[in-house]
Parts: sequence; C-alpha cells; structure tokens
Amino acid sequence: MYTRYARRYARLVTMPTNAPTAAHALADVTTSDSSLRRFLHGLPGVDAVGLEARAASLGTRSIKTTAKAYAIDLAISMVDLTTLEGADTPGKVRALGAKAVHPDPTDRTTPATAAVCVYPDMVAAAKAAVAGSGVKVASVATAFPAGRAALDVKLADVRDAVAAGADEIDMVIDRGAFLAGKFGKVYDEIVAVKEACGDSARLKVIFETGELSTYDNIRRASWIGMLAGADFIKTSTGKVAVNATPANTLLMLEAVRDFRDRTGVQVGVKPAGGIRTTKDAVKFLVLVNETVGEDWLDNHWFRFGASSLLNDLLMQRQKLATGRYSGPDYVTVD
Repeated sequence: MYTRYARRYARLVTMPTNAPTAAHALADVTTSDSSLRRFLHGLPGVDAVGLEARAASLGTRSIKTTAKAYAIDLAISMVDLTTLEGADTPGKVRALGAKAVHPDPTDRTTPATAAVCVYPDMVAAAKAAVAGSGVKVASVATAFPAGRAALDVKLADVRDAVAAGADEIDMVIDRGAFLAGKFGKVYDEIVAVKEACGDSARLKVIFETGELSTYDNIRRASWIGMLAGADFIKTSTGKVAVNATPANTLLMLEAVRDFRDRTGVQVGVKPAGGIRTTKDAVKFLVLVNETVGEDWLDNHWFRFGASSLLNDLLMQRQKLATGRYSGPDYVTVD
C-alpha cells in the first residue's frame, strides 16, 4: 500500500504549479518506506531539558492591558468549540453553533470562534447552526479517538463528513502502527485521508502526543503528517490523560517552522485538551509569536481545541471591560 500511495502522490506533485509544495523540496523522502525511515531517524534528537526550559521561560511573559485585550479576542477567534460525546443531540449542537457565532450575546463586538467540531453524524446540524457566519464546521473522523478500524472504514467516515458539508476533518493517526515503526503505513493513511477530503475540506492530523512517549516520536510524527499533506498538525484528542502541553506544542511549532523553511509550505498547529484558562491561552500565543511569528497568529494557522477555555476568555474579557468579574451564570455551561 505504501508504494501505491507514494507513487500516486509523487505523480501529483510533479505536475506544474505556481505554489511550492512539500514534495517539490522533499520528493525523495517519500519514494519508499526505507527512505522515509532514514529521513525520520536522521532528524535531530530533541533536547528534552532545553525544550521544557524554553517553554517554561516563554510562559513567564507578562501580558497586560491593551495587549491582553488583543490576546483574549485573538484566542476566542482561534477556539474550535467542541462537543464529542455519545450523548450529543442535534439540539445540543445547534446551541453550540449559536454560541460559536455569538459567544457573548450581550456584546456583539466579541469575535466568533474559528469552528464547531462534532462527530460526522452531527455535521449537518452544525452547518445549519452556523450558516452564513463564517464559522467553520470541523468533524472528527477515522474512527476517532482510537483510530482502530480498517482503512476503508476510516475513509468512509471521512467521505460521510465531507458529503455532509464539513469544512475541516480532524483525523487520528494509527498510533499502534507508528509505535511499531510502520511509518509508511501511517504516511499512507494520511495521504489517503487527504485525498478523501478532496478540495473542500482542510485536514488536521492528530498524533495523540500523550501516547507517543518521547519528544523524538512527536517530532517524527509531525514530519510524517506534514510530508503526507496535513494542513494542520494537532497534539491530542482530549480523551487521554496527557494532552497539549507548552513543551509538545513548542516542538510542533518548531517543526512547522523548519518545514516551511525547507519547502515553502505553511502548516497550522492545534494544541488540544487541557487548556482551560485565559492565562494558559496567552502562554500558548506567546509560544506562537516567539517561535514562528506573526504569520501563524491567525485562526487559519493556529487553533485551540479547548471548549472550556472559551468561558474563561469571555469572563476575563468582561472583566477588562467593566472592572469586575461576572457571576457564574454569565456564560453557558456546554
């Protein structure tokens, strides 16, 4: 399977184009399983102590007054407002969509969120709820969150979501295959899912960093995702104990920076899970600004997968405007 998709991808990327692509600069990397393996194992090892120290240092930056107000609005605009529960109903999704469009109904200057993220069977309800607003509809797919299904099942999951109107697909990689060293299989699946997305849906590739064990593995997974055509690389599903951290997000930001330097292709980053407060969000925005710069300070290139974060952002926003904190009934409980 690896060879079939690698050859198909190589044929596609050798067609004339005005825009640079990853494979133009790194075509030889993905021609075979062995070349991919050599490239991934040739990536520099991660200095874990240095990585964590830099992430911690950037997290101490103090953001005040006007800059804080800007950061809060920017963070709100980057939230993927999410409901991924077995008890989800069309009514719950409609309510979430309404909140995404107008996070604070009492203040229409509050920016909308970037997207609403739901299961594939809820895409149609979400599309109706955000129609005409500019808020995107993202759908998890590929047997989320474990990814334990045959490829044809995963692709059917993606196609169903795209057919229902999903603007973005959040797929999970096969962590078992990755940890077993089957990098070609992981690459193949991402290429196939990207193809199933067609021209209408952007692809976010979730690594579940808490299950990858090492920073070196997170770096390798990031490069596999980007080489295979990911539009975003994403830390986590939010369904395991360890999700987004400043350190693993910093590592992924460094990867997209280095990837653009080598290929000219820009890839987004989405930390997900465990980001709950405005203070947390600001720390991540500082990481973005200091690591990859202003080009990524936009919801087209950076997202937060953290629904509970939105409520704290809204309450901090009102605090800046009025000088006092709102009561517990100011924001909805999702």
